Amino acid sequence: MKVCIVGASGKLGRYMVQHALDREYEVVGVCREQSVGKLDAFKGRITILPGATNDREVIRRAVEGCDGVLTVLVPWGVQQYASGTAQAVLDYARPGARLVFSCGWHITRDGQDAYSRTFLWLVAAVGWLARIARFVDLNDQVEACNRIFASDTKWTVVRGSDLEEGESRGLPVWSRHVGDPILKSNRTRRIDFALFMVDALTNDTLIQEAPAIVGCQTPSAVAHTKSIDAQGGQSTASKESAS
Repeated sequence: MKVCIVGASGKLGRYMVQHALDREYEVVGVCREQSVGKLDAFKGRITILPGATNDREVIRRAVEGCDGVLTVLVPWGVQQYASGTAQAVLDYARPGARLVFSCGWHITRDGQDAYSRTFLWLVAAVGWLARIARFVDLNDQVEACNRIFASDTKWTVVRGSDLEEGESRGLPVWSRHVGDPILKSNRTRRIDFALFMVDALTNDTLIQEAPAIVGCQTPSAVAHTKSIDAQGGQSTASKESAS
């Protein structure tokens, strides 16, 4: 499989590069020119195209011939960075390619996610302050995801919980809606977020899904599994995450 990783030089991106190489995929990485040095550990093993990830020509060249595209949707600045990146990937990826995007829990596909007041307040406050500082525009990430949701491509939008560093604990579990008990712990290892992204490339049950993920060994995930086992069955979320 040949895959393109858009945003390869970031922490999440570098983990995705390693997971893809572990599966013996051919990897093309896109990152800003000033960040190319962050990929030195993979020198000679991947192809790197330096440039802004919302540069349509850079994306066109990067995704050419790729079976899958992994995209870190970063809402940098106030110049439609995330939506520009998403639109370029949607426009130029080959027909039938698997397109996997990353974002946070604040993205909702159907409005059925249940957020705490604290979470909503933090998102609003941080979004407003960052936008005033012209540093981040969370609204543009929402716009990017709305464009993806409206697409008829083979997309997946992976919605990550709060992230932490550490050794891998395995493939995260997921559910369709924030607020579901399995997600209560709100914690995922960044290396495992990347693992879920790469695994989604070959998991057809995730096509046109927006899974919200949590670490498989977090208290809420373990408690959920025990509860289902006690009932002699398996939840939809557990089945799908294990597929």
